[in-house]
Amino acid sequence: MACLLFPFSLLFLAMITARRAAYRLGWLRSERLPVPVVVVGNITVGGSGKTPLVVHLARTLLELGRRPGVVTRGFRGRAELPTAVAPDGDPVQFGDEALLLAQRCGCPVFVGRDRAAAGRALLADHPSCDVILADDGLQHYRLQRDVELVVFDARGVMNGWCLPAGPLREPPSRLATVDAVILNENAVLPAPTFAGPVFSMRLEGAIFRRLDDPGQVCTAADLAGLHLHAVAGIGAPGRFFAHIRRLGLEIAEHPYPDHHGYVPEDLEFTGDAILTTEKDAVKLASLNLLIPVWVLPVAACLTPDLGAFVLEKLHGCPSA
Repeated sequence: MACLLFPFSLLFLAMITARRAAYRLGWLRSERLPVPVVVVGNITVGGSGKTPLVVHLARTLLELGRRPGVVTRGFRGRAELPTAVAPDGDPVQFGDEALLLAQRCGCPVFVGRDRAAAGRALLADHPSCDVILADDGLQHYRLQRDVELVVFDARGVMNGWCLPAGPLREPPSRLATVDAVILNENAVLPAPTFAGPVFSMRLEGAIFRRLDDPGQVCTAADLAGLHLHAVAGIGAPGRFFAHIRRLGLEIAEHPYPDHHGYVPEDLEFTGDAILTTEKDAVKLASLNLLIPVWVLPVAACLTPDLGAFVLEKLHGCPSA
């Protein structure tokens, strides 16, 4: 099937190359915001770990004295115009990732199809904001950027072809123009000739919190021996299931498509508990489920210090 679709991949590649050139030459209008913009994205479709990386960057920049804000498309959400996302907002309105960002980043989060407009709205409401993080904004060339960060997971570029014959939004040669590459878990750099900084990222988390009572927590040891169901509707569900197994738990796996809209019938399981991701939890909270749901928050850990690197880039200094 991929071979049959390859001619369409060549057409797609020609279109995205022409589009990027049009922005570079000024034929299509791009916009520069009055504060620096850091884009976190990837050249592949599907989740690679962008959301936990944005959370990490937002919290790190706050600790370093900056005042970040986050703009995102709000994928699968209904909001079209720039809108502020409240931590207790509706995932149907804003999308699961946007709501998770609002809950975890500790800074303002705005959604909107036009991320430049979302950035303007965020700065109008929060004039003290001094840096914008654009979640999944690598191909959103209408918004000019100061730093580009690209994330890869263990899937890499797969067959190396562009859509629809392969998973690529842009060819691997695009990496020649980005500021840094982040390799999530066991990812391998897909462009060995890349000369920029490369960071390693791993997701850590071992404390579960109960969905209907977040103050109630437990460890894997507390769940050992129970009949457990693991539910994940993320870009790479296997990554979550492997994490759970590394904690020593036996699970029945239930993978769903990324951004899946759950209904109670999806989770009519017989057992002792459901384990799920934070991204899925924002959609499960409104469902009346028969067995307890335990959520596993994770945090991104970067080696070397990505926050210091980004801050140096924002200050116009050479990277360490």
